[in-house]
Amino acid sequence: MRSEKLNASGCKDLTAYAAINNVTKEQKNKDKHVSELIKVVKFIIDNAGYKLSNRIVIIDKETGREYK
Repeated sequence: MRSEKLNASGCKDLTAYAAINNVTKEQKNKDKHVSELIKVVKFIIDNAGYKLSNRIVIIDKETGREYK
């Protein structure tokens, strides 16, 4: 099993490891935020007396990533 701290040549590359972990952590936080946002929208729709008929699709303005 290959360690995430090693680069392609097998040497430790802690700078790359830290950078990848930061990006991964940021993405997980953003995913959690979007998930909570969708829950709030569904809650508002339900409390307003309506039913959601299709999926909610949210697009990140910065990255263009689509959340469903």
